[in-house]
Amino acid sequence: MPPRLSALDASFLYLEQPTTPMHVGAVSVFRRPKAGFDYDRLVELIEQRIALVPRYRQKVRHVPGNLARPVWIDDPDFDIAYHVRRSALPRPGSDTQLTELVARLMSRPLDHTRPLWEMYLVEGLAQGRTAVLTKTHQAMVDGISAIDIGQVILDVSAQPRVVPEELWMPRPEPSAAQLVLGAVVEAVAQPGVIVDNVRSAAGDAMATVDKLAGAFGQLFSMARTASRRAPGTPLNVDISTQRRFAIARTDLSAYRKIRAAHGCSVNDVVLSVVSGALRNWLLSRGEPVTASSKLRAMVPLSVRGEADVPSSATAGTLGNRVSSFIVDLPVGEPSPVVRLHHVTHAMREHTSGGQSVGADTLVRIGGFAPPTLHALGARAASGISKRIFNLVVTNVPGPQFPLYAAGARMLEMFPVVPLAKGQALAIGLTSYDGGVFYGFNGDRDAMSDVDVLAAMVDEALDELLATVG
Repeated sequence: MPPRLSALDASFLYLEQPTTPMHVGAVSVFRRPKAGFDYDRLVELIEQRIALVPRYRQKVRHVPGNLARPVWIDDPDFDIAYHVRRSALPRPGSDTQLTELVARLMSRPLDHTRPLWEMYLVEGLAQGRTAVLTKTHQAMVDGISAIDIGQVILDVSAQPRVVPEELWMPRPEPSAAQLVLGAVVEAVAQPGVIVDNVRSAAGDAMATVDKLAGAFGQLFSMARTASRRAPGTPLNVDISTQRRFAIARTDLSAYRKIRAAHGCSVNDVVLSVVSGALRNWLLSRGEPVTASSKLRAMVPLSVRGEADVPSSATAGTLGNRVSSFIVDLPVGEPSPVVRLHHVTHAMREHTSGGQSVGADTLVRIGGFAPPTLHALGARAASGISKRIFNLVVTNVPGPQFPLYAAGARMLEMFPVVPLAKGQALAIGLTSYDGGVFYGFNGDRDAMSDVDVLAAMVDEALDELLATVG
């Protein structure tokens, strides 16, 4: 029988709604090499590498009567040109035009009758640059074998590595009778599962949410902040089907200087910068901000030390030491140093108190693969009540050396973390080759000023940098 979706992966299919499409994205910006980097070259590269990610040629097939969870089957009509698409900005394309295009493309749901991913080559950027946008459904992130399609096109040198050719022949699609038989056999082996499957697939969203919340409950059972309701904020509203996207670029060396001066971690500095930017954004909106004001963030992150930053021999491997925390961001504190100390204390308290959750637990709960930590944060947020936290902040440390696709050097990478129901903002950031790159995904109506928030990242970082020597 074809492989069956896990209970959690299937839940992301059942929970998907027009206002909360369940795909995660990334925007990578490349410098166009002299030899060129066009649509045909990208398609050729995907065709050479797609055998490394067999799930990307499979689609979801539902079992008649919803007697069991859906299965993954080979798509006999797989069309690479459908999934790898071409777009362009009016030359010279600006960052504003790029982020507007990303927002529109990410607002569109994926076609569930085909493999659940898309990739866009965006041409026309200023300074001879080209962008690649990837969209991958969270049901694809199985936590064990999943590797993102954007990962396999990258190389550690301008000379692409050789991948052995593989003749792909789709396996015959199972008949409806075979799918039903497989469901019956499974039901006999595991009594009661069939009833649960029918309830979930019939659209019983509450039952699915309860299942997710129960699974993720151990993530937060030891976090004292999770026992209290998250504060009310303009970030927690009914959201629309449309998005806005904004980016920010910063220098990793600034974070390291602050870390050395204040005896904290780079991630502490990141969360302090996010706190400062959110504080200034709330003030710019005229929102009431007092000394005790806080925003609660759900923060899944890698917890390996900087000595574990990948070498060129392990390009793209983020490691498997992962923890997830709920952290109160002190947006009411006017002093950048005190904000940093608050965050540092909170993170140390989580760690020293044994409140971290290891990678093995995360894999059992719902999935962690090294290149998909941003998706992990989105998956966790989707199953947790908005009453527990106000926003998601995912932080993925990447390689500190350049990567290439078809000879084109990657300059930047910006995550696009999807929104959870009732949450108008998600922040993702990735460190790469000396930079720290932020992606702000916001609801189009509630976050009309998301670009203002993104611009305040530099201000918040400068505030902290001014405290260094």
